Amino acid sequence: MTTGVDIIGEILLGNSALLARVSAESIKAGKLPDGIPLPALLVRRVSKVSRQTLKREAKTRKVDRISVTVRAASYIDQTEIIALVEDCCVGVTADEIAGGERVSVLDAGTGPDLLGPGDSFEQAQDLRVSYDA
Repeated sequence: MTTGVDIIGEILLGNSALLARVSAESIKAGKLPDGIPLPALLVRRVSKVSRQTLKREAKTRKVDRISVTVRAASYIDQTEIIALVEDCCVGVTADEIAGGERVSVLDAGTGPDLLGPGDSFEQAQDLRVSYDA
């Protein structure tokens, strides 16, 4: 079953400018493992809404709020990478991404600067991912 996490993961992993700063191995869903090399990205679903219908349809329109958290060794890296995440994801539309059809991605806000584990720097970019599944 496709989720907004799958869609955003595929977008991130397909962006060469982002991959020049964050290795594909450091882009994870759900949880960042201890000791992961920085910078790293964590992709998580914050919420999910499905269109309610009386009839069972073959496809249902879904809207997931996805959070992409940047964890970096410096504040400069954090701010530059969060900008890359926003640039590569916001405004994406496609007929199909990661099994989701009629995909669109909108900005859902950027979170505060946080101190992460091990004196790292963190910030989250939220995205609104709409798709048929």
